[in-house]
Amino acid sequence: MDNSTVSIVAGDDRRSRPRVGHIQFLNCLPLYWGLARTGTLLDLELSKDTPEKLSEQLIRGDLDIGPVTLVEFLRNADELVAFPDIAVGCDGPVMSCVIVSQVPLDQLDRARVALGSTSRTSVRLAQLLLAERYGVSPDYYTCPPDLGVMMQEADAAVLIGDAALRANLHDAPRLGLQVHDLGQMWKDWTGLPFVFAVWAARKDYLAAEPHHVSKVHEAFLASRDVSLEEVTKVAEQAARWEAFDAEVLERYFTTLDFRFGPDQLAGVQEFARRVGPTTGFPADVKVELLGG
Repeated sequence: MDNSTVSIVAGDDRRSRPRVGHIQFLNCLPLYWGLARTGTLLDLELSKDTPEKLSEQLIRGDLDIGPVTLVEFLRNADELVAFPDIAVGCDGPVMSCVIVSQVPLDQLDRARVALGSTSRTSVRLAQLLLAERYGVSPDYYTCPPDLGVMMQEADAAVLIGDAALRANLHDAPRLGLQVHDLGQMWKDWTGLPFVFAVWAARKDYLAAEPHHVSKVHEAFLASRDVSLEEVTKVAEQAARWEAFDAEVLERYFTTLDFRFGPDQLAGVQEFARRVGPTTGFPADVKVELLGG
């Protein structure tokens, strides 16, 4: 791997660095960790926030490039172009998008199910699986992602991100609760990978700054590759500050699927076909890829 610096902006352009979103969940750490290693970190104006808020900022035009949850990308596909070869998803288990339940899932009809996130993609996937695979229509409500509180008020809970990882690995086993991995459930049902978030650029920014967009894409691919090559080191450094040990983090980082190729695109299209008309986008929504 060539770790030499790839400059994104130079000369007089330094005053207008690309405004790029950064998801503050562990699942995106390997996509950002390598930016410092490859020398491109200072070429970006990074904004760190939740997936939902970054999606809103990108769609509003407050960001030029960034991660966007799949549902919001599909709802705004006319204004965005996706980066090929990079995403956050899974091809089987994801570990950090789960349903934690006190009862079997087929017993959740009319039961209270707590949604510990406003992430429309994970929530919509959970609702789809419960409705079509298990034939249940729970009573959903949104609340903070505190598993102990959720289980006092609900029969099951949908959790994503670091809260889901904690519930999956620590809290649910201690409390004797069932954990159902949304990525594995989707894989078992459809045979396809699932994509939770894509990286995308606004089409107006692409038209104005095609070189910057291309270089940011290259920078993230290089960052992802070097991070996965050095994943043990990434996990060891992250473990100093996180509630998970290095071995768990390395397993998590290598369980996630950071690709966005034909199989992942097929998973996106299958999800769109199943939920589009009830979620705010056409069932046959067109996904435009950079350079495609």
